[in-house]
Amino acid sequence: MQESFILPSSVASRSPQPSLKTFLNEDFLLQTETSNQLYHGYAKGLPIIDYHCHLSPEAIAANANYANMTQIWLAGDHYKWRALRTLGIEEKYITGNASDEEKFLKWASAVPYTLRNPLYHWTHMELQNPFGVNELLSERNAAEVYAHCNALLQKPEFTPQGLLSHFNVEMVGTTDDPTDDLAFHRQLSENGLKMKVLPSFRPDKVFHLSGGDSFRDYIRLLASVTGTEIFNLDTLLEVLEKRVQYFHEHGCRISDHGLSCLPALPSSSAYLEDVFLDVLAGKDQEAAQHQEAFTAFLLLELCRMYYQKGWVQQFHVGAIRNNNSRMLQVNGPDTGYDSIGDYPQVQAMAEFFNQLEKGNCLTKTIIYNLNPSDNAAFATMIGNFQGGGIRGKMQFGSAWWFLDNLDGMKQQMDALSQMGLISCFVGMLTDSRSFLSYSRHEYFRRLLCNIMGEEMERGLLPNDLSWIGKIVQDICYYNAKNYFPLN
Repeated sequence: MQESFILPSSVASRSPQPSLKTFLNEDFLLQTETSNQLYHGYAKGLPIIDYHCHLSPEAIAANANYANMTQIWLAGDHYKWRALRTLGIEEKYITGNASDEEKFLKWASAVPYTLRNPLYHWTHMELQNPFGVNELLSERNAAEVYAHCNALLQKPEFTPQGLLSHFNVEMVGTTDDPTDDLAFHRQLSENGLKMKVLPSFRPDKVFHLSGGDSFRDYIRLLASVTGTEIFNLDTLLEVLEKRVQYFHEHGCRISDHGLSCLPALPSSSAYLEDVFLDVLAGKDQEAAQHQEAFTAFLLLELCRMYYQKGWVQQFHVGAIRNNNSRMLQVNGPDTGYDSIGDYPQVQAMAEFFNQLEKGNCLTKTIIYNLNPSDNAAFATMIGNFQGGGIRGKMQFGSAWWFLDNLDGMKQQMDALSQMGLISCFVGMLTDSRSFLSYSRHEYFRRLLCNIMGEEMERGLLPNDLSWIGKIVQDICYYNAKNYFPLN
């Protein structure tokens, strides 16, 4: 798309206005000639397997054009929201009742001040591709950029499916609650959409034993969607197994879990029956003290189900969430008040995986780390449970959330390279709610090629372009294609 789209001459011909031609050009992030050859010759044109994201399957199925740039680009983007708050922008222009145009103009005025944050790169990469905007966004050109992009958004190639096709996305893995009926996935499958849009099983809400009425409401909802009364732990597991089967029948082959850390295993779980029954009866006095044991019990049982289905399981760990209780009441969760936690990760993780391994029911697993001080621990942890004739069975997942930046991605890849095998790495994912976030795959691929190319020119890697080019292609695409059971 981007080759044919340019800004109106009234914007493009202004002077002096910084251009992206000497910033986000073909050599962006590629510091050596070999890096350039690796990216343009091997990585650039590969399809994308986005095996974990938060795109809306409803939006993909409806395939309707977005009204404007604020709706497709700013709504729900807590990365941008945090930056705007840091700059002192009033909340009305972030999550409040300001108009969409006012919100865009505020963001544009903020962009020049995001230098060295990945938002600065992502913003301009996403404007350049697919919108063809070749200027740096600022308050000065905001109105014309807004009008230019809004006009393009009304074209058929800028629908959700059009954008996915433009970015050469082969597979989208959405994130779905066990109670979801997956109607939109079913609709997409029946419509014969070329790209795969597959659900992922995310059962986080079922672990919240100490959640009071919200937990009981969720248990009732689980019972309702399966037509099975939940009156003890056995019936809860029966319902979860039904939902796993339902998801499997609808193409799901991946589960995901957002946890502070893998839960410590209790010495005994027999007493959890009484605790669960008390909670169902509205008696929450002991729920908090048994929360971790309850999570461990359920998670182990779910992981055994995933193994039986041949699924890949993912664990995103390390976030400390909803730190600002006042703003949680105002805006709700996932609105920019989370950060990196410093939880102990290693001992409980080792014991959890070992328990599954002892029963020969540890399926393919990806662990994602949010605290960079734990990179080495995660990179070595996966080596303890490799095997079974599966290449890269245990994965140290790509840098995510607050580490989804040049330093964070490089540190993750360095740790994996030096303590594991980066050649088996399944690579990048968007973990995003935006159809414009596929620039992050380009970002990752350019960085990967620069790392490899620089080391080739320094003599740290052999000057074998075809072999290292193959490794790059594997990391960017083929490893994921072979790792995930997507057929």
